[in-house]
Amino acid sequence: MPAEIKKEIQLEIAHVLFIDIVGYSKLSINEQRAAVAELNEVVRVSKQFQEAEAASRLIKIPTGDGMALVFYTSPEAPAQCAVEISGALKGHPRLQLRMGVHSGPVSGVIDVNGHANLAGAGLNVAQRVMNCGDAGHILLSKHVAEDLEEYEHWRPLLHDLGVCEVKHGARVAIVNLYADQVGNAQLPKEFQALKKHSARMRWAATTAALFALAAIIAGIAMFSRYRVRSTLAAPEKSMAVLPFENLSRDPDNAYFADGIQDEILTRLSKIADLKVISRTSTQRYKSAPENLPEIARQLGVANILEGSVQRSADQVRVNVQLIKAATDAHLWADTFDRKVIDVFAVESEIAKAVADTLQAKLSGAEQSAIAARPTENSQAHELYLRGRYFLGKRTVDDFKRAIDYFNQAIAKDPNYAPAYAGIADSYMLLPQYSGEPPAAVFPKARAAADKALALDNKLAEAHVSMGTVLQDADWNLKEAKREFERAIELNPNYADAHYSLGFSVLAPLGDFDHAIAEMKRAIELDPFSVMINANLGFIYIFARRYPEAIVQLSKTTELDPGFVPPHGLLAMAYEVSGQREQAIAEYQRAYDLDQRSERQADPLVLATIYALKGERAKALQQLDEAKALAQRGEVRAFFVALNYASLGDKNEAIKWLQRSYQNKEFRFIAYIKVLPQLEPLRGDPRFEALAEKVIPPDAK
Repeated sequence: MPAEIKKEIQLEIAHVLFIDIVGYSKLSINEQRAAVAELNEVVRVSKQFQEAEAASRLIKIPTGDGMALVFYTSPEAPAQCAVEISGALKGHPRLQLRMGVHSGPVSGVIDVNGHANLAGAGLNVAQRVMNCGDAGHILLSKHVAEDLEEYEHWRPLLHDLGVCEVKHGARVAIVNLYADQVGNAQLPKEFQALKKHSARMRWAATTAALFALAAIIAGIAMFSRYRVRSTLAAPEKSMAVLPFENLSRDPDNAYFADGIQDEILTRLSKIADLKVISRTSTQRYKSAPENLPEIARQLGVANILEGSVQRSADQVRVNVQLIKAATDAHLWADTFDRKVIDVFAVESEIAKAVADTLQAKLSGAEQSAIAARPTENSQAHELYLRGRYFLGKRTVDDFKRAIDYFNQAIAKDPNYAPAYAGIADSYMLLPQYSGEPPAAVFPKARAAADKALALDNKLAEAHVSMGTVLQDADWNLKEAKREFERAIELNPNYADAHYSLGFSVLAPLGDFDHAIAEMKRAIELDPFSVMINANLGFIYIFARRYPEAIVQLSKTTELDPGFVPPHGLLAMAYEVSGQREQAIAEYQRAYDLDQRSERQADPLVLATIYALKGERAKALQQLDEAKALAQRGEVRAFFVALNYASLGDKNEAIKWLQRSYQNKEFRFIAYIKVLPQLEPLRGDPRFEALAEKVIPPDAK
């Protein structure tokens, strides 16, 4: 045999997805051919498959009754591909698959026909992992699951099953990957059999104990339907600042306790060596929490800072304690009795003590940031804290009260930069919550953001305020991107900055991988933010990663079941992925929730439901009602356009998109180039010209 044929390809680590058609041997020859053809069709739909193949980072190995896909990209690739295939199977009910994933060594060999092929433990273990499952299962080796646990978005999908005995008596630790619409939540038959015969096993004592524990956990999962979530230890330098208890006699001092908590959190969040959870997510633990280990697990942190504030006239007492959640050990505690005018010094001392206790490395700039005094006027600071308190309530009246308090703070100290940033944020949010025309408030927001930056160019909040103005008022994504990136440089733990960069800038530009990474970072810092979680699902829709969108949005609806937007986005994900019945049910759920709220239910949702049911006349009737509301500014023209696009009426869709552009609905029309519902319009010169106006070629 020639030397070049004898030579083997170099041993490499690869990421393998093994796929098997369940019941293949029972099919007739014609049925087998049809099943394999159908499998090939489903696999080729996967975006992960397409991207790896296009980059020449994928090897495909047919196995007769299935295939092995060998990825040379990332450990996520085969798992993501399996999720996408599982989602696509909804349209192929007769095709029953099981899948196994493992990362390990493979090497090239020359087979009996003289063709290049692959062999090695990576392939063998992937096949054995797959063999432990039944139809619908996506099983992972424990090794792969541990790699995926490094990414927070995978953790809810990973469910430890324990150890499965495979060929030649070998044992493989298995994790089941599933969610509501992906994979198979049932316990595999192999594990059911192991449970029944576990008493006959003769393993070493430690292995026996571990298997018994896994069997007990699997039993609980099967019979109580409780999902055991595999978790990764939180970073040692991670923490959450829980709401401080207000011990003052006057309950109106709640804003003061909230303000101190927020200021300490903000100072700590500027330290890049720490992971600090956003206040939005910690506020749910406002009532005297007791189970700190569980709270820390939910927030993904190792340490908790809790405290209390007691104020009397111009005196304030602040009690704080830093606790290692896993052991309930007190790492540090102190009591500060000071005058109210010295509250900044107290906040700085607490932040410095926490950083020192956690052995965080601080740059010179970070040391200055946590010691900063934004004002020397204690009255101005109190008024500012009241403003932030009402801004956080997110109602029209509270926005106006917040603006009033911020202005009072500025009257006391005209150089108080955070108060100007607060005014800018309030004005930018007003049009979303009221009928206030953007043209009336955006100039006020810009003036306030400009002033904040002129006073303090190192204030991260001011850069986010200015980025929002540039995005919504100027439609200048390039400059908005710079502002959001600068905010992240100044405050690496600023969840809103990561969110704004990912959703408001990178997503409209089609930079989905970067956008998703920023959104995941925002969720890591603010895990219970419903809007951040929901809009990550929206970006998955933009990226045509529909199975992931459905998983993400299903999880988001559980965070706040009564909040309408995630239900609407989940319905959209079902719609664009071709799951019509699920889309109708979810749109109906969103409509019913909307009807229970104080505001009028959106006729566009009914129009969509009727369109999906094929009742075009009723859909058009609802659209007529929506257009009347749009004329009064109560419904966005952009969403009228989406409905016409879905009904196949290009002329009306483009007309309403042009109206959306004229109405300056940039918060919505910014996504003109990425929304899948607008696919039928692409190629039309009118649409393409409008899209270029909204997102010009130099926008990046």
